[in-house]
Amino acid sequence: MNEIMRKRVLRILENLPDETAYQVLDYLEFLESKHGTGAKNASPLQRLAEGVEDTLRATRVPAAAIRGTMNVVDAAARLMDGLASAGRAAVEELGKTAAPGPPAASGPPEAPRDEPRAEDPPAA
Repeated sequence: MNEIMRKRVLRILENLPDETAYQVLDYLEFLESKHGTGAKNASPLQRLAEGVEDTLRATRVPAAAIRGTMNVVDAAARLMDGLASAGRAAVEELGKTAAPGPPAASGPPEAPRDEPRAEDPPAA
């Protein structure tokens, strides 16, 4: 779909009441299942949100209540995305500040050898 058509569809959808927008969603899902080449894979959080929304719709919860619930779920998704981004940035920053060098020796350092050990040959 080209960008002009995408913007046109979004502009029309934004002006529809929620009940009508859900009818459009149902029809789009029907068309996608019949003619689509496969939807892009949604993130696990997106799939969860869609499942919650579908469950609320199936139990005939009023559209206003669904909208409020989905606003909360969307806020939680944005928070999780922000946390994931912050975690990735922290890992990248730690990777930059870690000084490359030889790997540290494992075990304690050896003590100076002042006394001969049992396995050493006797001095002549």
